[in-house]
Amino acid sequence: MSRLVTLERLAYAAAAPVLAAAPNTAPNGVTHSVLVLAGVAGAAGTWRAVDRAEGAGRAIVRWSPLSTALAVDVAALLTPGWGWDALIATGWAAIGAVVLPLTRTTRRRRPALAAPPLRPPAPPVGEAPAVDDGADPFTRGIRTLWETAGNPARTHVVGARRHDGTTYDASLLVRASEPGRPITGLTEAGVAAALGVHERDVTLAEVPHQNGRHGGPGWREIHVTPEAGARRRAAPTDTERWVDRIGRAGGGAPGSVLKEIRRDEKRRVTLYRAEMADAVDEPRVDLARLCRGLEIPHDDSRVFLLKEDHRFLVSVFDEPPLSKIFPATRELLTPDERGMFVCGYSYTGQPVRNFVWQADKNAACHGLILGVTRSGKTQYFAIAMAAQSLAGGVVWLASAKRDEKTDTLAEHIDRQGNSVLWMLRMLRAAVALCEIRASMPWEHDGKPHDFKPGDPRCPYKLMSVYADEYVAATRDATYGQEIQALGDALVLTGLKYGVGLYVAGQNPWVDGGFSTELKDNMRMNSRPLIFNMGSNGATRKAIGDAMTDAHDAPTIPARYAVTEGSVLDRAMTGEADPENGVGTGGVAIVVLDGGRATLVRTLLADFNTPGAVAEIFPDAVNHLTAHEITSLEQLDLWGDWYRPEPVETDDEDEHGPRPRGKKKQPTPAAAAHVPPPTPPAPPARSSRDVLAAIREHTTV
Repeated sequence: MSRLVTLERLAYAAAAPVLAAAPNTAPNGVTHSVLVLAGVAGAAGTWRAVDRAEGAGRAIVRWSPLSTALAVDVAALLTPGWGWDALIATGWAAIGAVVLPLTRTTRRRRPALAAPPLRPPAPPVGEAPAVDDGADPFTRGIRTLWETAGNPARTHVVGARRHDGTTYDASLLVRASEPGRPITGLTEAGVAAALGVHERDVTLAEVPHQNGRHGGPGWREIHVTPEAGARRRAAPTDTERWVDRIGRAGGGAPGSVLKEIRRDEKRRVTLYRAEMADAVDEPRVDLARLCRGLEIPHDDSRVFLLKEDHRFLVSVFDEPPLSKIFPATRELLTPDERGMFVCGYSYTGQPVRNFVWQADKNAACHGLILGVTRSGKTQYFAIAMAAQSLAGGVVWLASAKRDEKTDTLAEHIDRQGNSVLWMLRMLRAAVALCEIRASMPWEHDGKPHDFKPGDPRCPYKLMSVYADEYVAATRDATYGQEIQALGDALVLTGLKYGVGLYVAGQNPWVDGGFSTELKDNMRMNSRPLIFNMGSNGATRKAIGDAMTDAHDAPTIPARYAVTEGSVLDRAMTGEADPENGVGTGGVAIVVLDGGRATLVRTLLADFNTPGAVAEIFPDAVNHLTAHEITSLEQLDLWGDWYRPEPVETDDEDEHGPRPRGKKKQPTPAAAAHVPPPTPPAPPARSSRDVLAAIREHTTV
């Protein structure tokens, strides 16, 4: 509230009681006379204001408090008593406080400020000298447009070059108008407005230092390409399409540039080789977005990504490459001098190798094979066992459950059985065999040595122990704990004695039977093969630390299927989707050297054709040496591994309580493929008994 408003309202409040009281108390007094004179003056002012040609309304309103006060005074004289006088005076004060006629009609007059002294116009600073620098007509025309637009961002066009074969495409070199000032505020929109083109056809670039010309933040190079832009949008080249759709920010591979496109008709594949524009950047490839940029389907198992440093390769096949079948042959499975054999082919058609021993470590190797049911584990058993047999190795195979294929393999390996108890006794014998081999002398010096693959002086053979459904066996209420303990012992000590443990199962979790020690040794001393695990999470868990980044692990779908037609069109017409899927059994992820994982289609062992499996195995089955068999017989670890364990009693011997056993008789098929049983031996003992007996016999 302003000061004038406050003062005017106070005046009305003070004058109202006087107007009500003066006519009644002293009609002939001085106060009443002053009020009458003031009212007459107000009435006279109002009368004069009516005759004005301009500003009459303002003057009437200004005199209204006095003229209306005269009317209140006259009313007070004519009315008897104080009631009406007070009421009329209060109404006059209230109307005046609300209308505020004096405040609203007062003109506020303030002295005008002195005008600042006029300054002479400043001369132009830093403009290009108006001299002829020999510019061609095209450059002078660009300069005219530039200067007409007010020299955007206070810059000057140094030169302009028309692109070959075009009319409007050009490259401009500009610098800051003031020497030593950086160019700021120059945008594509500002350049486009000055030259009359669309801003999407304008590109700004930095100017590096060159001989004879400055560079840096005070210079910019501008590329104006309306004609090339129109052609690029209508019919882009492969490189342009890659930059616009894939290499841009938010594309399938931001910051990448296409280096080469190659078509291989023999393999029916198109290869896109690209790399990051900055060699220190790591490729960040979103394969789904990349496929949308290339206008190809992503979910039909025909597109694969391979990374190497800042480079990467995208392979687009005409058909799913891993749906092909590669039959196993003896030539492919025969190991070379380094113990390597071909176990399958990758999606690029390259042979993928695995080893039967580790030549670089001069030791045997382990094996880790994981996958759900019908994923191809037993098929891989066949080709791996054939390769080990072709290398002269001895193979044992134990399964928690009976399988038709494992019974077929029994004809071509040293020993095979189908029960948890059989697996337990196999592992007991394998652990004992390590102690036996540790004491076997070599002929050349009569001293025991560690296993050396390929050395003809070695008195024992390479040995591979397969435990199929190992996780299920470790969960057995009676023998599971001992099986897991023996597996851990064998994986820790078996390599230097030429004994490798090959574990297969469906559960990659540590609490499911795979101890941390077993998994770590498997990953470091094998090339794990991970078949379809049923989910990406289980696959990454199975691979774990074996590869550089488990989150980059390739995925294995349930089936491979080529995309046919449009899903939307079939949905609109009610047409059924095509059923052209091919199973992915036999497709696995193999972790190669350096932690790089790749998809591989393992070789197929034909179990359906009679005699086909025998063609990939050697003609003769490899067995243990006579010394090894005799030593195992002395430890009561040879013979019939199907014989039942003794029933648990309350009696204890010097080694502790005897374990409870399951009375399971050997199956006829398995009994036909094991050596003849030895004469009746003392009852089987626990692993504690076995290890104690081993030390007793091997320390002499």
